[in-house]
Amino acid sequence: MEHTAQTSVAATPPLADLTLARLIADGDREAFDLLMRRNNRRLYRLARAALRNDAEAEEALQEVYIAVYRGIARFRGESTLATWLSRLVLNECAERLRKGARRQNAAPMMDGDGVDEAHDDEHDRPEQLLMRAEMRALLERKLDALPKDFRIVFMLRSVEELSVEETADVLGLDPSTVRTRHFRARRLLRDSLACEIGIDESDLFDFAGARCDRIVSTVNTRLDA
Repeated sequence: MEHTAQTSVAATPPLADLTLARLIADGDREAFDLLMRRNNRRLYRLARAALRNDAEAEEALQEVYIAVYRGIARFRGESTLATWLSRLVLNECAERLRKGARRQNAAPMMDGDGVDEAHDDEHDRPEQLLMRAEMRALLERKLDALPKDFRIVFMLRSVEELSVEETADVLGLDPSTVRTRHFRARRLLRDSLACEIGIDESDLFDFAGARCDRIVSTVNTRLDA
């Protein structure tokens, strides 16, 4: 019976939120892996926008996943599973920021692996790859320099392409506030860049397979321990 339930996890159409949550609450680790892989990129980017540090964003996400695995029975479906997870990540990040307030300037603007997993076209010339990496790193640094409230809204709206309503639901804001913050974030970014850059906003804080696999593997190792 358990094998049948786990086999269904990989099937299409995607499992509904409450069904997936129940499977995880019953100890189905394959269902939990599916939850992590479905949400990894968006949640990592959200944590990265809040914390401005790659490694700490991964750690925050892992802590949330551990808590989710142990407490997913609390999920009642009053919001989407993605929204519920996003709120947990923001709460974890807020707590880390409070605890780290005494360590001002401890976290670098970039810790070096923001562009090493880029999946550029293998046929691009080396100079094109270098320019693309430099432009992406520049825009990521400019985004890091935005006020936190603008940074998070920009990440959800422009990078993860959530709707105004979805972003408002995640952050507990009025849609008009989301629109205002997003507009101001985009204007600040434009004003801070000396010239037009030729990369898509969806490339920011690239989340390639290696990072996704690392987070899933680390969380599973911690659960097994």
